[in-house]
Amino acid sequence: MADDFVNRLKRFQTRFFPRYRREYRQLVEEGQHPSTLFIGCSDSRLVPYLLTGSGPGELFIVRNVGNLIPPYDASHGYHGTTAAIEYAVLRLGVHDIVVCGHSHCGAIRALFTPTRTDAPHIARWLELARPALVDAEPTEANLRRTEMRAVVLQVERLMSYPMVRERVESGDLCLHGWYYVIEEGQVLGLDAGSGEFLPLS
Repeated sequence: MADDFVNRLKRFQTRFFPRYRREYRQLVEEGQHPSTLFIGCSDSRLVPYLLTGSGPGELFIVRNVGNLIPPYDASHGYHGTTAAIEYAVLRLGVHDIVVCGHSHCGAIRALFTPTRTDAPHIARWLELARPALVDAEPTEANLRRTEMRAVVLQVERLMSYPMVRERVESGDLCLHGWYYVIEEGQVLGLDAGSGEFLPLS
């Protein structure tokens, strides 16, 4: 591990942690009660806590390549993202689920290129985003439209999860689609009425 990361850990222990010592103790004693499940891309440029100004205990975070959500599957296989959704909704009782995509997404760009034979797991995983593909031509406009459509697709997929659908229909849970424009520092939100992404900030 790089010395730089070790130094950052030391700074966390000596500078950051003491300021939040009470909050961390409370989170240990009372357990976590985040209000929001944040499903984001693994891209290193997307930092959920920085983006939302959240502190310890506020977000339950799931990150994967492309912020993708598999269709609901009752086969009881190994489904990491599905397990996290179940846990957030059934055990933690979150009130909001945010699916956050972003500009210049490598996962979406990969849809426009031939599948790599040495990365079968990536190829299989990215099939979850393929229905969002708008055109085979990888122009910047098509990439951005596909990135946004992929967010819409994931929000729609969430409704195939029985525990999500039941709570949305009862008004206990809200779904949100976000699109983070990295180069502008702006987040656009999916408007349910128009289907368009509009500025949130």
